Amino acid sequence: MTGLKASPVADPARLRVFTRAVLRDLRALEQMIADGLIESGVRRIGAEQELALVDKTWRPAPRAVEILADLDDDRFTHELGLFNLEFNLPPILFGGDCLSLLETGLREAETRVREVAARHGTDVVLTGILPTLRQTDLDLDNMSPLPRYRALNDALMASRGSEFELRLRGTDEINVKHDSVMLESCNTSVQFHFQVAPAEFARLYNIAQLVAAPILSVACNSPFIFGKRLWRETRIAVFEQSIDTRRPAHHIEDRTARVSFGNDWVRESVLEVYQDDITRFRAYMGLDVDEDPFVELAEGRIPRLRALSLHNGTVYRWNRPCYGISGGKPHLRIENRILPAGPTLVDEIANAAFWYGLMSALAAGADDVRQLIEFDAARANFIAAARQGLDAHLTWTDGRRHAAADLIADQLLPLAESGLRASGVDIADIRRYLGIIRDRVATRQTGAEWMMKSYAAMGNAGTSFERLRALVGAMSRRRKKERPVHDWPPARLSEAGRLEHNYDRIGQYMTTDLFTVHENEVIDLVASVMAWRNIRHVPVEDDDHRLVGLVSSRSILRFIAQELPCGKARAVPVSHIMQTDPVTVTPETSTLEAIERMRENGISCLPVVKNDRLVGIVSEHDFVTITAHLLEGRGERKA
Repeated sequence: MTGLKASPVADPARLRVFTRAVLRDLRALEQMIADGLIESGVRRIGAEQELALVDKTWRPAPRAVEILADLDDDRFTHELGLFNLEFNLPPILFGGDCLSLLETGLREAETRVREVAARHGTDVVLTGILPTLRQTDLDLDNMSPLPRYRALNDALMASRGSEFELRLRGTDEINVKHDSVMLESCNTSVQFHFQVAPAEFARLYNIAQLVAAPILSVACNSPFIFGKRLWRETRIAVFEQSIDTRRPAHHIEDRTARVSFGNDWVRESVLEVYQDDITRFRAYMGLDVDEDPFVELAEGRIPRLRALSLHNGTVYRWNRPCYGISGGKPHLRIENRILPAGPTLVDEIANAAFWYGLMSALAAGADDVRQLIEFDAARANFIAAARQGLDAHLTWTDGRRHAAADLIADQLLPLAESGLRASGVDIADIRRYLGIIRDRVATRQTGAEWMMKSYAAMGNAGTSFERLRALVGAMSRRRKKERPVHDWPPARLSEAGRLEHNYDRIGQYMTTDLFTVHENEVIDLVASVMAWRNIRHVPVEDDDHRLVGLVSSRSILRFIAQELPCGKARAVPVSHIMQTDPVTVTPETSTLEAIERMRENGISCLPVVKNDRLVGIVSEHDFVTITAHLLEGRGERKA
């Protein structure tokens, strides 16, 4: 029997044993390549699809356990978050109607998920980051129950030694910390695979790195996270920062993040990539490995190289090498992890066609891309594409900088078409899928641009969260018409659904743009903040950002009334007048319960707390506004 078993305890001795198994697998792979055992002369493609689960309010729905149990199908599996699922397609020979078959396979599996999810009051959305995700959704309670995820979280947190941070600037700016690996669960992607021979791996892997930027620029679909408008493909930065195990004190050192584009071109072999990753990244968890690959080879069996594959699965290159076995034959493939999910399946296949076409055309040429462009330029292109999408300017192999849209339209689409034609792909499929890319470039409407334009067009109508809900509701409705995203009209606020659904829970409308003070701050500062921001309550935090009190305008007035007769002002700290142990709610608290709590306690404000941290605030004014909004909405419906 071969395989490996994960241990929840990552003790040093077990890690050493596992590391030896990884090294042994790598030596076995080297021997297999030298002996010509790795399959050559065959090109296959494949896909892995991730999905976001949403409820009737278009918020994340942590229902994966129930849905997977109902599906009872090995093709479907857990992702990190309970509000995501993944399914895998079997490999397909590249050529002929492979692109149509790929779409058919994805559509059949997606339809199956939707049918089952509907029985659980859940829908499915294809997007790189679900716009309605809140940081409060990233609780460990929403982590998939598989032991490996808890073990991974514990190992990553121990490696980093502190909370994970997300710092990013776009139209808006975000600077948050999170105490688990669940930040990574924000990301939803579709991964395409391209089988390659050992002798051509280095060359084709470098090509995949070169074309990563233009492929990403035309496929962006993740402009929002936690309600903030950031990069056109914010998912790239979120993934890189969400599992960055480098300790903050070490960032000045020249260390590579576990999610990365890489550090240099590959010179000769896939072995270089594995060697580099083993050198830079230690094993996370102790694993019991009971396969000896050299024994397997000696007895005429193909080793699974499970230890090497598992370590490779914890190093997240945007283009990742993979070893696998198909039809009893071992093979190598390049896994494209760059692309976001959605907005529709046909958009995804169009992205795949563009990638496969470019890979094929450039592979057939005689040029070595290492001689045409510096690696640093290719890496800079990738970041520019993530930030700006089709508006990015990319350095290309001619030494010039091109607008991404012009480069794609003028040079890369014809190149991709020639590559698909030479590979024997059906002409009708080539025209259909590359035509979608051509129209997307012509209209400049990627999924990200559609979201940004739709959000802007709604102006100040409704709340910010209602506008985000409208985006998700519109995504769900538009995918049913099977129209690619370049042909989508803007989302409308009415697509958020029933107004009442916007206000079921406190977390849907609480104020998250908070103004807080430290308990040692002078009272004068609180009074000034209240006057400047026209607010009546200011939360008070300690050094660890835990809520320790609440200051109201009434408490300040009482203090002033007491001080005035004394005839002199004092520099008094906030702790002197703040209300300690204030009444609080959580984001999951129902609106009716919150109103009742305010009434019972005779208060006009409720701090919103999760895991001892302040995450928002609601006040009487919010409930008055909600009531007016609901009445107005009902009046419009009657009219």
